[in-house]
Amino acid sequence: MITPSTFTRRQFIRAAALGAGCAAIPSVLAHSHTAKSLNPNGMASNSIGLQLYTLRDIMKVSVPATLKLVGAVGYNELEFAGYFGHSAKEISTILDGEGLTAPSAHIQLDDFDNNLEQVLEDAQTVGHKYLVVPWLSEAQRGVGIAPYKALAEKLNTIGEACNKANIMLAYHNHDFEFEVRDDEIPLDVLITETDPNLVSMELDLYWAVKAGKDPVDYFKQYPGRFKLWHVKDMATDGNFADVGTGVIDFETIFAHGKLAGIEHKFVERDKTGDRIATIEQGYKAVSMLNSTL
Repeated sequence: MITPSTFTRRQFIRAAALGAGCAAIPSVLAHSHTAKSLNPNGMASNSIGLQLYTLRDIMKVSVPATLKLVGAVGYNELEFAGYFGHSAKEISTILDGEGLTAPSAHIQLDDFDNNLEQVLEDAQTVGHKYLVVPWLSEAQRGVGIAPYKALAEKLNTIGEACNKANIMLAYHNHDFEFEVRDDEIPLDVLITETDPNLVSMELDLYWAVKAGKDPVDYFKQYPGRFKLWHVKDMATDGNFADVGTGVIDFETIFAHGKLAGIEHKFVERDKTGDRIATIEQGYKAVSMLNSTL
């Protein structure tokens, strides 16, 4: 029988990430060290965030244990992609207990349309400063540039409501927002036709590069609009890679962070065979890159 005393921290979290022994997550992680003791080289002046979509499988098993794990790796900021059955108050309590903050959360566009008041109330309870539209379905993308112009108008309206709650709305890109429609680029439309005081951009660096774009060019064209980043790397074959092991020139991108207006950076990898290695490598890489900001 495997017990906390016979299982090292790293052995456990690897097993948990692979789905083995998930029921034991809370009891085993209770024996882990704190994030501070595990990560004496963490950069206090430059926070390092994690998009929890990366750990969605184990979030489904235990949110408290997953957040303890993330803190143990060294992250101090989180971006949520769902609360996995917990109330906003419960999430806030868990975060406080682990010494973590969650400055951002992904909220589907339909949720803004159908449940805006509750979304804002939950965001205030948890302490989100940003709410991000993460994705558009094919139906929402529609045909031509008109759907994006309509979306920009909608984002301004939602952004006004968020602003009244002291929250900033943001939009997260994939690669399809860079596909030319009616001689215009959808992402450029979303940037130029939204009010910068109401709507910011969360630039997913992987998807921008995947689309053949240089993030720094966007920073120069639209300075200050990219308050949030998804720090995600690309393998030589174009697939996902752990941050710092792929081909994206993060040093140059981070060197232009002030121009971008960056406030929060979230490590993410959509698909990975080793979730813990991914988040540990991401933390290590961004810790080093933060020195260029």
